[in-house]
Amino acid sequence: MAISLKEKPRLTLTQIFNMSFGFLGIQFGFALQNANVSRIFQTLGAKIDDIPILWIAAPITGFLVQPIIGYISDRTWHPKFGRRRPFFFMGAVFSSLALFLMPNSSALWMAAVLLWILDASINISMEPFRAFVGDKLPAEQQTTGYAMQTFFIGTGAVIASLLPYFFTNVLGFSNTAAEGIIPDSVKYSFFIGAIVFLASVLWTVLSTDEFPPEDIAKWEQEKLKSKGLFNGIIEIVQGVFKMPKIMLQLAIVQFFTWLALFSMWIYTTSSVAQNAFGTTDTTSKAFQDAGDWVGVMFMVYNGISAIVAFMLPVLAKRIGKNYTHMICLIIGGIGLISMFIIKDKTMLLLPMLGVGLAWASTLTMPYAILANSLPPNKMGFYMGVFNFFIVIPQIVAAAILGFFIKNVFNSESIYALVVGGISMVIAGVLCLQVKETKEA
Repeated sequence: MAISLKEKPRLTLTQIFNMSFGFLGIQFGFALQNANVSRIFQTLGAKIDDIPILWIAAPITGFLVQPIIGYISDRTWHPKFGRRRPFFFMGAVFSSLALFLMPNSSALWMAAVLLWILDASINISMEPFRAFVGDKLPAEQQTTGYAMQTFFIGTGAVIASLLPYFFTNVLGFSNTAAEGIIPDSVKYSFFIGAIVFLASVLWTVLSTDEFPPEDIAKWEQEKLKSKGLFNGIIEIVQGVFKMPKIMLQLAIVQFFTWLALFSMWIYTTSSVAQNAFGTTDTTSKAFQDAGDWVGVMFMVYNGISAIVAFMLPVLAKRIGKNYTHMICLIIGGIGLISMFIIKDKTMLLLPMLGVGLAWASTLTMPYAILANSLPPNKMGFYMGVFNFFIVIPQIVAAAILGFFIKNVFNSESIYALVVGGISMVIAGVLCLQVKETKEA
């Protein structure tokens, strides 16, 4: 029986847990990528100013894959497999394969190609999860749904980020290797990540059902009208120019937020190695130790995001979602800027507390603000389009950061984190122009 938008039942905490659990695995993949791919690229011979271009796979695949998957999943329905779950599963299979292969790369080009495959596959799994909350939950539970996703994102990232450090310092695996070889501590971390990714997504696929379209006959008719790749492309382009006003307001905030985050993911390893460990030699033990410590730093910010995930809805209820997001982003930006003056590796954990707060809010508040403003029959599509404002700043960062680091900042990558911090503070201030709506 179809469920209308107004009749969607409240779900129990266990049901929200099950429908969100797949994000644990998705974030395993993202966290291993964010903390280790720059390290892998440099180990395989990439120069510091080449790193941003090699990372271009992340934003480009998101730009192309997410709106397409959102559009297709909106038009998918099977009585047994549902609408979003087939995409969860398909993306998980290919992501796990890429995670197995990535640390076995024998050349820089191989690692770069696998990053493209990994990012495309993660996006196939991840995009429908955002629409899943809008599909399944009534309006009053949607912030909780996104907070639960944030909790699993934080939890998964804590464990995944810490894995190389754990394999090195607890299990005794080597974190150094011959020139051009990925250390065993990184290899086995990726192998564990591949298993967790597939298993957690399968949990959600097998434990959660989906509501059929409200009016099957009307849905089939609309699907028939929009059939064909050409019609689909036209509809996607038209949809971009018909975005709700609040999406445009959030787009500017997202641009400066994700410019900051991408700068951090690309340059934290080289910055910490140079600024706190005193090395730029990728074959040295100090550089690999710095890479392990960055995993610990990323574990901290993701751990904080998991802890505060369920506090954000409480704060948002008191002061509003936009003001909550503003405060979190400004604190995170100050944290990134402070890394410029911190030389002690232990003290570098302090800025990660602010970054964790900003990360939790970034994964929760924009989607909670947006969900009630979207037409339910295009939830997946518009969530995919919203991703444009995540990937465009990453493309900008990939295009210009390498040039500025080499020619303006004398190859001192710590300045990329300062630029990122300033950008995040700007994003926070821009939250003031976001006007929340009560209903779709």
